[in-house]
Amino acid sequence: MSTRTLGAAGTAPTVTPTPAVRRPGTLGRVLRAAALIAFALAFLFPFYYMFIGSLQAEPDTSPAGAFPTSGLTLDNYREINTEINLLRSLVNSGIFTGGVILGTVVFGLLAGYALAQLSFRGRGALFSLVLLVQVVPFQLLLIPLYVLIVRGYGLADSYLGMILPFAINTTAVFIFRQFFLQLPADLFAAARVDGASELRILWSVALPLVRPALLTVVLLTFIGPWNEFLWPFLITKQTDMQPLAVSLANYLSNVAARAANPYGAVLAGACVLAAPAVALFVAFQKHFISNNIGSGVKG
Repeated sequence: MSTRTLGAAGTAPTVTPTPAVRRPGTLGRVLRAAALIAFALAFLFPFYYMFIGSLQAEPDTSPAGAFPTSGLTLDNYREINTEINLLRSLVNSGIFTGGVILGTVVFGLLAGYALAQLSFRGRGALFSLVLLVQVVPFQLLLIPLYVLIVRGYGLADSYLGMILPFAINTTAVFIFRQFFLQLPADLFAAARVDGASELRILWSVALPLVRPALLTVVLLTFIGPWNEFLWPFLITKQTDMQPLAVSLANYLSNVAARAANPYGAVLAGACVLAAPAVALFVAFQKHFISNNIGSGVKG
């Protein structure tokens, strides 16, 4: 391609060639694909090794153990299910995680909408406080939280006691606030002119538009409580109330030494713990990626 520029009077226009856009050759595309495949395999190999190790009848930590040709069995899953009741532990983890996600979404929506669309004194200072809370490590609050929830409220060995410290997530508040700030202010002004209350505006106007941020918050929130160990370990003493992460830790310290294949049993429990998180991200991967792409191209 080329562009024409007008010359002086009586002279022919000059033609300036436009530099051609270089596209990667076949070799470059092959090398890039090979590099991506290599990185993908390196990322997936620990999951593969964990799954294969959970199916081995005898532990094999040598490199050859990653590619067994025989001796695969489900005995490790039966072994750990006998000791810690995988189904009950999974139910406890599901209730704990579901309660945290529900609290995070509800309080995050309300706080994010208020900080983005409502005008009140101290709004900027309150948002600064929300950001400041993110730099406080949770371990610093363990003792006062334990005293308050266990001794003050008597919520030891209860789902509510596990959920309360994680029910409000400042990261979710920040995500919802930033998303609400991108929405046109005329939408909310028109609803207020029609006499809608703020809760009605949040439910009927803002919530249908905030689904990409809602999905992002759910995905980011899920992995935290699902893998949480320290707080449920402190607050639950009854084995039938413990999430799977705590049950696996108790199995390692108390029962694993007596198992026929403790290495395989632990890997089996780790596979059970990781399976719901992997399934969730795989199921919502398409929506998650499309939401990110859409938010990047819309003006």
